[in-house]
Amino acid sequence: MEIQRIRRAAKDLLKSRKTIAFTGAGISVESGIPDFRSAGGLWERFDPEEYAHIDAFYSNPEKVWMMLKEMFSLILKAKPNPAHMGLADLEKMGLLSSIITQNVDGLHQAAGSKNVIEYHGSHRTLSCLKCSKSFDGTHLTVEDLPARCPSCSSLLKPDVVFFGEAIPWKAQTLSIMEAKSCDLILVIGTSAVVYPAASIPFIAKQRGATVIEINKEPTPLTYKISDYLIEGPAGKILPEIVQEVKRLREAREDY
Repeated sequence: MEIQRIRRAAKDLLKSRKTIAFTGAGISVESGIPDFRSAGGLWERFDPEEYAHIDAFYSNPEKVWMMLKEMFSLILKAKPNPAHMGLADLEKMGLLSSIITQNVDGLHQAAGSKNVIEYHGSHRTLSCLKCSKSFDGTHLTVEDLPARCPSCSSLLKPDVVFFGEAIPWKAQTLSIMEAKSCDLILVIGTSAVVYPAASIPFIAKQRGATVIEINKEPTPLTYKISDYLIEGPAGKILPEIVQEVKRLREAREDY
């Protein structure tokens, strides 16, 4: 059954005028970054209201950095997996317009994807809430954390969207534009329950797009708007889709 759906997905990709991908925590689990909401995830040990709300950072940044340091240690060690590489391959082949990701780990860019919209921000940069200066965090090590502003010595905040913060205007606007203009959306590794991000596949569907889910298990989308679900790990399925796309292209060229 999954082989047939992989072939179907490859054909749909080749027919599509514009395809986008919408990714969640599930795509990075195979890179060693556990879903924060899953068993053993960060939210089991750190109450999000106490450690991941913007008010908590303003009132006690040192305490919040206890959680952030653990988050950073996972992200700094992580490498792109075959799912990230598969999406980068599709972009290079001219078959993927953009990736809208809920993840803050930068693994899509590390895999070679160029057009990545980071809906919930990124851990790769940090900002000072006191003097508003922004800094590159890619050179930091765990030993450098918590990081302080070189200008005013205040504790820096990673440029991720905390609970209680608005989604960055540019990311939200670009995401809606991409969703409204695509005719195929790959929904990968997301439970589709975190809003407003989860509205992206619905916007695409309302404009007539085909919705292909790649997930280890069904989600609320499966029974509402998905055209079909390819069930299994994204790190296995996406490379197989890429190989099938290449095979179909080569077959066409032989005629």
